[in-house]
Amino acid sequence: MLTVRSLLDEFDLELAVEDVPDNAIRWVHISELDDPTPFLSGGELLLTNGINLKTATRQRKFVRLLAGADAAGIGLAVGLDHAALPPAMVEEAEARNLPLFELPFELPFIAVTRWASTRLINEGYQALERSVEVHALLEGLVLAERGLPEIMRAIAESVSGATMLLDDRGGELARHPQERGFSQQAASDIRIEVNERSEAGRQAMFVAERGSLAGRAIAVPVPLGGSGGRGHWLILARRTGPVGDLERLLARQAAMVVALEMMRERAVRETERRLAGDVLAEALGGQLGDEELRGRLQPFGIEGRVAVLLYELEESADDPVVLAEALAAPALVAVNAAAGRPLLCAIVDSGDRDPVELAREGRNALAASGRKVRAAASRPTQVAALRRAFHEARCALEATAMANGHTPDVASHRDLGAFTLLLSLQDDDALRTYSENLLGPISEGEGEYGPELLRSLEAFIERNGQWERAARDLYCHRHTLRYRIRRIEELTGRDLSQAQDRIELWLALRARELVR
Repeated sequence: MLTVRSLLDEFDLELAVEDVPDNAIRWVHISELDDPTPFLSGGELLLTNGINLKTATRQRKFVRLLAGADAAGIGLAVGLDHAALPPAMVEEAEARNLPLFELPFELPFIAVTRWASTRLINEGYQALERSVEVHALLEGLVLAERGLPEIMRAIAESVSGATMLLDDRGGELARHPQERGFSQQAASDIRIEVNERSEAGRQAMFVAERGSLAGRAIAVPVPLGGSGGRGHWLILARRTGPVGDLERLLARQAAMVVALEMMRERAVRETERRLAGDVLAEALGGQLGDEELRGRLQPFGIEGRVAVLLYELEESADDPVVLAEALAAPALVAVNAAAGRPLLCAIVDSGDRDPVELAREGRNALAASGRKVRAAASRPTQVAALRRAFHEARCALEATAMANGHTPDVASHRDLGAFTLLLSLQDDDALRTYSENLLGPISEGEGEYGPELLRSLEAFIERNGQWERAARDLYCHRHTLRYRIRRIEELTGRDLSQAQDRIELWLALRARELVR
């Protein structure tokens, strides 16, 4: 990197002030204007004869203006308008912490600018060459599917420092190295700067200005798409030395590669989620034979006895990922609506673990966001009995929802109550006959409107006859629901205000689920 000190060493020159920073030089500029700052962008070394700097006032103002414009330093030619550096300029440069030196008469400006421009061009070419090498390395890691941790490691090594990835809420997604590079205070300082810029809608690369990372860390937005002013940020920090052009190039390229890797991982997760949902739907729908079902579960690591875990909660797109990461067992996780409403379902190879304990771990992870979560678990069973295990967990979940008083945090077969009777029946024909005798008049008597009446009946019973809550579940007006319930009573000859009739219809609905 070209700095004031390296330029002075090349031409055997001396600074007029001591203990000033060795500023990096981005360009060498020549000017005789009283105020050249409108033509500067920061980091320039200004060379001047000082033609207009006749008085101490003008000399001090000139230094003050250049210091305020982040100039790298000032070189004043002596032997023409000035025999030596004016004391006022030296005093002001020392006060402003700005490098100042004199250029002897025999050293022309063109010699300095030619050498500096050659050096800067060479450094720029080397930075570009190095950035191409790093980009090829990062690209190779993405194509080889080495994962985000390996990419973060390569980025950190490319800047001889550390790197950290923040999500759109300021949370840390990844870091390398884990044990050093970003102290707790340093990470807090850079987060504050990122949050301030995000909240102001300033999604642009910047160099840190606070704390121990000031000047040696650079933050760049990660182009993941989407709407809103906030987004992901990648931070690169050098162990020593200021951020230069190379780090700026690497930061932009690294952010693009990180975005590609995150989108690739997102696509993989979505594909796996869709596949898991398809397998789960086919398994619960009885569309797969025993051997085919075992084969479809093997890619998810499920090979032994299985258990079904169910969760009822307000849905979030991240729920399957959160649950899969929380379960310490091979699992197929997907959302399924076979129970008449969306439930988060996990088929797990429980091994020696208690399914109830596994379900509790998953519930704790899902409830960490502050939502209310109800959970249930089946007993371990053979793959061939997977469908029945699902209904055991589903019935346990429903039984505890209808219970009064204390309910367990994870429902199980111990909470089945009357459902035990249905689940203990192995004769599907008997269950089908019982269900059709009670529900047949509804499904057959109203034609295409029959399924809607059955859904209304189920919601009404599940909500214990509460009209408003059941109507909300069905997205209809309570008067519409009252009409439907009256029609059901007419078709079945039952009175839903009577506990016995409601119990019989409720059992018929559950029996219908077990055999369909």
